[in-house]
Amino acid sequence: MSRPKKCRCINCTPNTSYFKPKGIPVFQLEEVSLSLDELEAIRLADYEGCYHEDAATRMKVSRATFGRILNKARNKVAEAIVDGKALRIETNTDQGGNK
Repeated sequence: MSRPKKCRCINCTPNTSYFKPKGIPVFQLEEVSLSLDELEAIRLADYEGCYHEDAATRMKVSRATFGRILNKARNKVAEAIVDGKALRIETNTDQGGNK
């Protein structure tokens, strides 16, 4: 049995929760799902330009955990862009995080 997921501090609320390639109907697209903690990691590291240590502190996780979350998020975004998939941002809070 794995240990429970530590609560992560999420300080952003996305204005939109879905991105898709132009000109392709939604029903024809595969989806990639991005969790709120993955979105927060991308926001802190790439949008705000925070160092991993600072971003990890803000999310209340270790630097190594932050790095894993960020790598997973970047892979998902790259998959959506390269393979022409829709990107859905999970907006529920049952992931162990808090806003």
